[in-house]
Amino acid sequence: MLESEVSGNECLMWKWFTRRESIAQHVAAVPVAERNTSKMLGRAAEVASKYASLHKYLANRFADSIVLTFAQLEDLLGFALPDSARTQQEWWTSTDSHKSSGADAWILAGRTANPNLLARSITFERPVAL
Repeated sequence: MLESEVSGNECLMWKWFTRRESIAQHVAAVPVAERNTSKMLGRAAEVASKYASLHKYLANRFADSIVLTFAQLEDLLGFALPDSARTQQEWWTSTDSHKSSGADAWILAGRTANPNLLARSITFERPVAL
């Protein structure tokens, strides 16, 4: 089908698709070892690698509120939470990376962490836009 035969929106969609396809071919042509993934990942590149799976999980969820038990969180991360995460509210609520190495994972995903230490769960919430 010629581009002149396609109506306005269809034309834009066709251009987007062909451009996307050419970019994908270009990226595939570059050897994996030479790709600069930090530019592709954006803010996720700033998250400590051991907490990257949590960042990705939170960033890709549509819900404004996500509740995870400690066990679910540990399954997602692939390791046990530190003892301070189980006993200190500050580990979850502090924005100081020296106190919580995982804080960047939810902060850069646009969330706050609200721990319930007795229930052994965390609620990650996105701020409500006014």
